[in-house]
Amino acid sequence: MITKTLVAYSTVLTTLLAAATWAPTATAKVQSLDEINVHRINVREADGTLRMVISNHARLPGVIARGKESPPKERPYAGMLFYNDEGSENGGLVFGGHQNANGEVVDSGVSLSFDRYGANSQIVQLAGVDDSQNHIVGLMVSDSDARSTRRRIVLGHDKEGIARVSLMDRNGRARIMLQVAADGTPSLSFLDADGKVTNQIAALRPQ
Repeated sequence: MITKTLVAYSTVLTTLLAAATWAPTATAKVQSLDEINVHRINVREADGTLRMVISNHARLPGVIARGKESPPKERPYAGMLFYNDEGSENGGLVFGGHQNANGEVVDSGVSLSFDRYGANSQIVQLAGVDDSQNHIVGLMVSDSDARSTRRRIVLGHDKEGIARVSLMDRNGRARIMLQVAADGTPSLSFLDADGKVTNQIAALRPQ
């Protein structure tokens, strides 16, 4: 009788220990690591909703909306993508740059952007891109809807060394431009809807 009782007790105890070992715990385990090498990290909510991806170039995902990924399109960068509460992309930090077979610098720069909800279009972008094809250095603020994105404010400088603040109308047409040329000459210009300067205030050049 005692033997049967001990066997039963041992069986119950073993079952409980096994359940405790394999059952999920309420308290997450915290690990401290000195260094880790990965190709991609997905940060998710408890229900599995994707909130952030940190990835190399090869593993950077296509556009994800409400948890569904569109066919991947070429994104020549590595970086970090942000997702809202519904698992839709709403911004990111990407970076890259290399020389092609002809020795030209391509896809070189960094961009931090934030998207409008539901439109998958950038409404704020801080960019530093300078390569053989593009020169986008500055802060850009845009309007957007499901059809198009229109820049409203641009603060930056161009390849000619002109520092400029441009204010656009709702159609993305420049209407006011404050700029300082490479030689230090400042000016303030007012433009009509066709881009023609209607009035300009410029500093007098030394005689």
